[in-house]
Amino acid sequence: MPDILSLLQCLLPQINATTMRQLNQIIQAMLAMNGRITMLGISRWAEMGGSYRTMLRFFHTVIPWA
Repeated sequence: MPDILSLLQCLLPQINATTMRQLNQIIQAMLAMNGRITMLGISRWAEMGGSYRTMLRFFHTVIPWA
């Protein structure tokens, strides 16, 4: 798990700390889940601060992947 999160540290100059924290929560929840991956499921598996509303905010955030 820490290997995946350390790979994402290269995105830190491009996105703010809040978006990175949300991305970390989403990744950890998705790795813990099995079956269908939905925003509701992610919010249920996420820890404190990973509400459904937070998932909505994250997926509406524009991230410059290029």
